[in-house]
Amino acid sequence: MRLPALPRPRSLAGQLFAVQAVLIALVVAGYALFTYVSDRHQAEDSAARQATAVARSIADSPSVRAAIRTADPTALLEPYALQVTRDANVDFVTIMNPSGIRWTHPDRKQIGKPFLGNIGAAQRGRTFTETYTGTLGASVRAVTPIRDDGRIVGLVSAGIKVETISARLQDQVTALLGVAGGTLLLGAVGTYVVNARLRRHTHGMNAGELSRMHDYHQAALHAVREGLLMLDGQYRVALINDGGRELLAVGPEEDVVGRSVAGLGLPAPLTGALLSSEPRVDEVHLTASRVLVVNTSPVSGGERRGTVVTLRDVTELQSLMGELDSERGFTQALRSQAHEAANRLHTVVSLIELGRAEEAVEFATAELELAQALTDQVVAAVSEPVLAALLLGKTAQANERGVELVVSPDSRLDDGLLPPELSTRDLVTILGNLIDNAVDAAQGTVGARVTVTAYASAAELVLRVSDTGPGVDPAHTDLVFQRGFSTKPAGPGGRGLGLALVRQAVNRHEGTLTVVESGEDGEGGAVFEVRLPLHTALDGGR
Repeated sequence: MRLPALPRPRSLAGQLFAVQAVLIALVVAGYALFTYVSDRHQAEDSAARQATAVARSIADSPSVRAAIRTADPTALLEPYALQVTRDANVDFVTIMNPSGIRWTHPDRKQIGKPFLGNIGAAQRGRTFTETYTGTLGASVRAVTPIRDDGRIVGLVSAGIKVETISARLQDQVTALLGVAGGTLLLGAVGTYVVNARLRRHTHGMNAGELSRMHDYHQAALHAVREGLLMLDGQYRVALINDGGRELLAVGPEEDVVGRSVAGLGLPAPLTGALLSSEPRVDEVHLTASRVLVVNTSPVSGGERRGTVVTLRDVTELQSLMGELDSERGFTQALRSQAHEAANRLHTVVSLIELGRAEEAVEFATAELELAQALTDQVVAAVSEPVLAALLLGKTAQANERGVELVVSPDSRLDDGLLPPELSTRDLVTILGNLIDNAVDAAQGTVGARVTVTAYASAAELVLRVSDTGPGVDPAHTDLVFQRGFSTKPAGPGGRGLGLALVRQAVNRHEGTLTVVESGEDGEGGAVFEVRLPLHTALDGGR
């Protein structure tokens, strides 16, 4: 049995529209009711003032006082009262004696009968108004005394029926209802337009869905390890997650929301990428301590609304790739060494087959002494195992490319001298990239040679790599350390990253990196020198 689907909760825009429509209807209805009551009160007050004015005018008329003195006041007063009723736009005018016996009345049958209503105040000489139901129905009436030489000789009452007042209000009520209806319609249309826009912005979601979306949004921001940065149309930070703060070295207590990207103190190439209006895909950028892959994408929606930036930390990956490249180089060197060893072995075997055993022994001994001499030279100068292995591998690799790699006699780096805080990975990154760069520069030159010097004093570690290549143009001294700069043609993986990684590792250990133009024995080339303070690392390890 299929259960009936529950109705989807009304969207937030729909709920707001319903609430606003009800509020507008209540406000308009309340205003209309207040206006009607107020107008009715004003109409009754106006009718009372009109009746009072008519009654006093009659009471002050000399002809009325003269008619009262006659033997038959009704004969003279009745036509006069009817004439005033028509001319003054009132419903009745009743003139009576001081006791309240009518001399006039719109209904002649009521003449001579007592006046229905209160006349006590008028008999005492005071004019008053009241709403009373008499022979003609409910009316607003005024009663005032008629004086003759100071004596009250009669009373006069003028009134307007309540139904007449209601008829006067009818036109006002019709106009009021028209205004109220127009206001309600205008308010409903305006509310609908505003809520339709709200519905588009909230994508038709209700309050509960928006709340859940916000919760998911916050949870995702804090859970994602990659950096996420959102910029508004003016390239100001609108949002940054924990990963973004860590990758950009922004402290959690530092308020960067609302600040321009240009004011975050990021490296110029990275700042340029974030400020670019064009999308960036998998661009590699360096900060002081990290290698970041940056992707930017503009926010869709017509006008420029901002940019979404994602940051991935590939520092470890880049180091591993560097180590992998070194291992590949070692592998190629071993293959070459194996090929050369096979050639030498065939030579030894051939000499033995030719009956020249002494020459075979002499040839094999010379090769072994040469290989052992190279190993002894490297290990004697640099007994630190990782750097020694790196130098041996790079020596074989350079030899395959026609470049002689030698370790300077000034080198002296004993095992256990370097503190643990100075990671061997960083040393491999620094020395390995400097040697690779020097071999590339020296390859193809006459007497191609790369000289490595490594020694440590009580205060610092010095790594120096010189080559016999063309040297470094003084105008490019600062540019060679920027990512992407290279004087060699780019390969499939790109160039210009090695020296940038070297500078990053040096900066991480608060060292210095310099390059000068003077090469070996005045033959040109370049000398790259790295100085890493040891006391800083030692102090940090205490």
